[in-house]
Amino acid sequence: MRFSRTLLCHLVTMSTSLAMAGAFVSTATKGMLSSAAIRSNSSRRILSISRGTTSSSLLFSHHSMYPLKKQRRALTSMQMSAATSLSDAQKAELEEQIKAKGDEIRALKDSGAEKSAVAPLVEELLSLKAKLDPEMAAKKGGKKKQQQKKQQKKPQQQQTDEESDYITPRSENYSKWYNDIIRVTDLAESSPVRGCMVIKPWGMSLWDIVRTDLDGRIREHGAENAYFPLLIPKSFLSKEAEHVDGFAKECAVVTHHRLCADPNGEKGLIADPDAELEDPLIIRPTSETMIWYMFKKWINSHRDLPLKVNQWANVMRWEMRTRPFLRTSEFLWQEGHTAHATAEGALDDSRAMLEQYASLCEELLAMPVVKGVKSPSERFAGAEETFTIEALMQNGWALQSGTSHFLGQSFGKAFDVTFQDKEGKQQEVWGTSWGVSTRLLGALIMTHSDDAGLVLPPRVAPVQAVVVPIPPKKNDEEGKAAMEKSLDDLVASLKAEGLRVKVDDRDYVRNGAKYFEWERKGVPLRIEIGPRDVKNGVCIFKYRAGSGDKETVQLGDAASAASAGLDAMQTNLYEAAKDRLAAGITMDATYEEMKEALESDEAGTYPGNGLFLVPWKCDAENEDKIKEECKATIRCYPLNVNEAGMAEGKKCFYSGDDATHMALFGRAF
Repeated sequence: MRFSRTLLCHLVTMSTSLAMAGAFVSTATKGMLSSAAIRSNSSRRILSISRGTTSSSLLFSHHSMYPLKKQRRALTSMQMSAATSLSDAQKAELEEQIKAKGDEIRALKDSGAEKSAVAPLVEELLSLKAKLDPEMAAKKGGKKKQQQKKQQKKPQQQQTDEESDYITPRSENYSKWYNDIIRVTDLAESSPVRGCMVIKPWGMSLWDIVRTDLDGRIREHGAENAYFPLLIPKSFLSKEAEHVDGFAKECAVVTHHRLCADPNGEKGLIADPDAELEDPLIIRPTSETMIWYMFKKWINSHRDLPLKVNQWANVMRWEMRTRPFLRTSEFLWQEGHTAHATAEGALDDSRAMLEQYASLCEELLAMPVVKGVKSPSERFAGAEETFTIEALMQNGWALQSGTSHFLGQSFGKAFDVTFQDKEGKQQEVWGTSWGVSTRLLGALIMTHSDDAGLVLPPRVAPVQAVVVPIPPKKNDEEGKAAMEKSLDDLVASLKAEGLRVKVDDRDYVRNGAKYFEWERKGVPLRIEIGPRDVKNGVCIFKYRAGSGDKETVQLGDAASAASAGLDAMQTNLYEAAKDRLAAGITMDATYEEMKEALESDEAGTYPGNGLFLVPWKCDAENEDKIKEECKATIRCYPLNVNEAGMAEGKKCFYSGDDATHMALFGRAF
């Protein structure tokens, strides 16, 4: 039998149950079709149908006797009819299968399984859901096809998004890993000004917590907060020779006090030639000179001493090679400055602040440090002694994390700061300065984080526990009320324990995406609670660090369990870093052994080769040679191994001469 040229034929498979439910192609038509070949004049294709086939039929185009769209609606209608005919027992069995499959998928995702491993299970889950609710499955299937078409139209955008979410493994490129962590966790990003970064809210929240903790310690130390000008006269900097030599190459200079339009109309705005400053201004690289200028006004008698001030501010040091948080042209810090009647008082102050910095790193950041003294070559410009704390990063490189300087009388003399002692004699004052900066955030990142993202010790985390509620069905008003009450009670109890809590109830973000986001940001504890959990009086805990296993916790015990669990996590992170520091220090290596180890770690790979504690004769020339030969510097003379006589009888590992110190060598950021 021949049909008109406009007739289009389409062959599809139908289930036997459809034929039994009532075929939409008549028996007469099936007979004709099964006994003849059907030719499509438009396509010149011949489709043969085997005689007696009960599982096949023809679906025609909209020109045919039975329109395709109607046939599809017929299929959907019959599937829905079949679904409604399911018994309660069959529906219950399907629901259990769906729940089990969903749990299996969630477990795989939480374990970090690849998408390729999860995809087949998702298909099985969708198939089960389609059996239970064909109408909803049909709607979702249409939406999925639309989404696929959109994705096909924008392949480049999809690739860009995936790339922006990627974290380079530490073992592949440690430096790239560090930059990726900062990018994907929204800590900071670059700005239009070279070497100056924008600290984003999550990064600023970390700094706020560090600042609040340290500010309390500084006040306990007896210092008061003040603020001094950003601009310092160049003539001030010139008063302390060593100081100016140390900072001259890093200074940004203001030479004019206004702009004007280019009279030639070529360059837009230019520095007004008539507005040149007689004494150029330096954007502060540090504030010793300005503060000691003010100390001269404030100090007259021994009763004015000790004088201790602290400033939270930004500073500018024009860096050639920058890296977010670790080395930028502009950065945030605190700088403390003190004046004392005696050298002993000033030295005690310097050592006391070093202890405060070490305590801050170990107690708040869970980051162990080595306390020591810098070699003469590494001292702060203008200081007689520089005390330092050095931390070991995961790639085996050191990071100077805070310094405290004994300035002697250098700045007192430069600015003619004197006081009248108890005997009425004029004396010159002794000074100190000390500071830490946003570099601590870089140290925090590299001490604890992993290839999945940021890992934050609970005490420094802006959000210590994020609660992710899984809402009940839309028409379940009773379930909604129960969820709301349980959620409110849970959050209130967590806050009563002093925890910083956030509820992520965004209804436009999938739960899986929420889990992924907060894990990347390093939130220490995630708490999940859904309708079934509310009925059972429980919630689910998952810690960012540790085994990664989920824990079921009674709602009534959640607050105390969270507090205890976060304390344990803080301790465990510190102990892990402490073990890494101990394992990362090689004792009494020869120079050749150190050089070979460092050369094998040229790129700062993960894990790196660490630090080397060796006997050393203080010699600036040899120190420079080692720096040139293997890029290693003296990080410090550790205080605990450099007490009187500890280096006695040892030979310098480089020169073979009698050692004067035990020195900690290594590469550093």
